[in-house]
Amino acid sequence: MSQAVRWKPSVTVAAIIERDGRFLLVEEHTDAGLRLNQPAGHLDPDESLVDAVAREALEETTYSFVPTAFLGCYMAQFQPPEGDPVTYMRMAFTGELGPQDVRRTLDEGIVRTVWMTPDEIRASRERHRSPLLLACVEDYLAGKRYPLDLIHTHASVYGLGTE
Repeated sequence: MSQAVRWKPSVTVAAIIERDGRFLLVEEHTDAGLRLNQPAGHLDPDESLVDAVAREALEETTYSFVPTAFLGCYMAQFQPPEGDPVTYMRMAFTGELGPQDVRRTLDEGIVRTVWMTPDEIRASRERHRSPLLLACVEDYLAGKRYPLDLIHTHASVYGLGTE
């Protein structure tokens, strides 16, 4: 009897940062070449989603980021050239961009940060790392915002108890 493969989506976070009608994106190296994305990355052990998005934004842009609202949960599947498809569950947040830490360097793989208008983002779809990039921008522009207390992080995530 063969053993079933356990399906396990990959949880990611993304910071949707807008200033003066432009969105902060990163240009990064991928297996498919240079691609555009929001500051985003994987949820690490022992951290909340809110902590993860603040960390990822800082690592990928060198700017501090304070999440103020939950934009939504997005799901997409990616088929690598070899291997099984990967399902991503993206938790997107909006918030306030803080000061830049000029002592920091951009995370490995990040080439630069860019500010783009919604029309520039729409016109560059072929360079998007994920189809979720534009979906998040469109939802942001539509005014979607949910309170952060919609998301609950149990103390057990931090190793503080199981009750």
